[in-house]
Amino acid sequence: MIKLAIGLFKFAKLGKIGITLISMIVSLAVYAMLFGWRYAAGFIALLFLHEAGHYVAAQQRGLNVGPPTFIPFVGAWIELKEQPVDVETEAYVAMAGPLVGTLGACVFYFIGCETGDRTMLAIAYSGFFLNFFNLIPISPLDGGRITAILSPRVWFAGLPILVAAFVYRPSALLVMIGVAAIPALKQAWNYDASDPEHARYYGVSVQKKLEYGALYLGLVAYLAIMTHEVHGMIGE
Repeated sequence: MIKLAIGLFKFAKLGKIGITLISMIVSLAVYAMLFGWRYAAGFIALLFLHEAGHYVAAQQRGLNVGPPTFIPFVGAWIELKEQPVDVETEAYVAMAGPLVGTLGACVFYFIGCETGDRTMLAIAYSGFFLNFFNLIPISPLDGGRITAILSPRVWFAGLPILVAAFVYRPSALLVMIGVAAIPALKQAWNYDASDPEHARYYGVSVQKKLEYGALYLGLVAYLAIMTHEVHGMIGE
């Protein structure tokens, strides 16, 4: 334990990267104690890929962004040190996470199918499900940030989904998401397309709305199908 503490202290001196490494190691250790090292390593890898998608997309759009931080049973996130200047940039950064995370889950899925390794399939299932859940159209989830390009009022469609998820399987995480969504829902309620500030931020072409809407719906459908299929495979 002393050696571990010394090692973590050395990581901490690396600044933001050190915090990322420490939080990743702590999360890895927690998940490993509960589910085994192989599953824990794969699951952390998928979380990292998801956040790496956001990170790279944010850098592509010129945003100042910090490395990811991990918290067991909450997930991971990147710190946007400056907010997107328009809703298309916000949607672009938000979409990158689920896209890269889904590709990562597909890799574990194909490995599991080829080798018959149920741990690989379990990791793939977690990836598909978490990315699917994250696409619920309510801010601060990625789904809310993506669908904002259509209209912030789409977030009201995500509220009953979140409530249904809580009724089906209550959890503190869902409560946290619900509380975090309150300011966004107030913002959606007060949304006025004719307001110059709103028009400047949310003003995008119909073509862009259709492109992001189609990509969002396609990803949601694919993740729903894969979540159901892989759940059946590991439940056999």
